[in-house]
Amino acid sequence: MKLTLKIWRQQNAQAKGQMVTYPIDGIDGDMSFLEMMDVLNNELIQKGEDPVVFDHDCREGICGSCSMFINGEAHGPDRLVTTCQLHMRKFNDGDTITIEPWRAAGFPVIKDLMVDRSSFDRIQHAGGFISINTSGNTQDANAIPIEKEDADDAFAAATCIGCGACVASCKNSSAMLFVSAKVSQFALLPQGQVEATDRVLNMVKQMDEEGFGNCTNTGACEVECPKGISLENIARMNREYLAASLKG
Repeated sequence: MKLTLKIWRQQNAQAKGQMVTYPIDGIDGDMSFLEMMDVLNNELIQKGEDPVVFDHDCREGICGSCSMFINGEAHGPDRLVTTCQLHMRKFNDGDTITIEPWRAAGFPVIKDLMVDRSSFDRIQHAGGFISINTSGNTQDANAIPIEKEDADDAFAAATCIGCGACVASCKNSSAMLFVSAKVSQFALLPQGQVEATDRVLNMVKQMDEEGFGNCTNTGACEVECPKGISLENIARMNREYLAASLKG
């Protein structure tokens, strides 16, 4: 395939960025999107030009670091996949593909398509943990009865990989789908009840301090989430937050 790539190039968070056009040829439909970017970067390096900086790690849809906004969609036109799982057969010969970084105050640009998502780490540090009873009278987790529906919902929430597609897709740059998933995975289980009140209050407070917007129930976050995290988690977090606020 022959393609035209329009890629956002930006030296750092303070620099003024711009779209730069790159023609590329010889792209196979079985290539992943990141492999296509590797081909482009090899060509740029051979020409003595600066390669396009983008984040990646596992390339197996697990880490969520391959954050690219492709033709106006987080992780591209496919569903329930990350950018590294997106294949070039989703595009046609002669297509023009626009590639941008996540755009949010909480995700400052490091360079080109790479953004700083450490704000998510700080949100998790604010409350995304559970206590461990080391008194000597610990109870085996497998011996604690849990409703199957609750266990399934907790596991579903825990599949969030923190890629930030929800933030990039939201018109308000809201992180509520991410935060609600991290709150829900513990709120649904008895082990998570010890810190339940502090957890939701602290995580929501940190989310606000990081500059993320609020949820207005547009639903774009769930649609673009590569793991299909449900909006029901946001409703659960709101209930947890109200209950915690009344306790405080």
